[in-house]
Amino acid sequence: MILMTEDAGEPKYFVLTENGRAFYIRPWNYGAEAIQEIAPGEPVPGPLAGVIAHGMPIPLGCTVLGWAPDHQVTAILAVHGGHTAGTDTAPAVPAIQVMPMSGTVTIDWPPFGASLLCDGRLWDYLDRGDIVDIAPLLASCPGQAFRTPCPHWHGSSRGAACVVVTADLIASEYWLPAGVYADHWMLREGIPVPPAGQLLALPGTVDMARELGVAAEQGPPGAAAQG
Repeated sequence: MILMTEDAGEPKYFVLTENGRAFYIRPWNYGAEAIQEIAPGEPVPGPLAGVIAHGMPIPLGCTVLGWAPDHQVTAILAVHGGHTAGTDTAPAVPAIQVMPMSGTVTIDWPPFGASLLCDGRLWDYLDRGDIVDIAPLLASCPGQAFRTPCPHWHGSSRGAACVVVTADLIASEYWLPAGVYADHWMLREGIPVPPAGQLLALPGTVDMARELGVAAEQGPPGAAAQG
């Protein structure tokens, strides 16, 4: 599990795992030497107790959400879980890329813009049903939703900036219209969104049903054994 807290307005991330004998927690940007073991029945050190009590859980990196306050998805929210420490470079931190549907107006976009995690109301939106989990729908519709590169936009440090949905996809409580979903900042800055056919022809285009199926088989990231 990934937990997020704020310190003087700056987000801080922690990784919480367990192996059946104990729980382990560490700051996101540190390796094994910073792991704190928490055995059952033992007190949690002060600062880490606050993280566990008040930290906001972050969805896993394989999660794909939709903004659908009126049962129609108008923006796709792609969760990027970052990668855990263990390399020579600082790991990427978790983030949620906000991708409204091209051609929609800002009144239909999520009110939190590009900062859903810092907004602090992620789970409130989920509880109200304004945000829905669209990953099961995408995983069940092979050949109808694709993650693509976007040649006119390099603002996303986490790869593809677009999702192309080729047909209306219907779930029991919401529906996802066909269209191109592009990075929030790309649309804000008025950068032209390439047509769906051009995006689908680009190298690196991935069927999201296949991608989500592979992620489900691999299980959640950051769950390495703790000794």
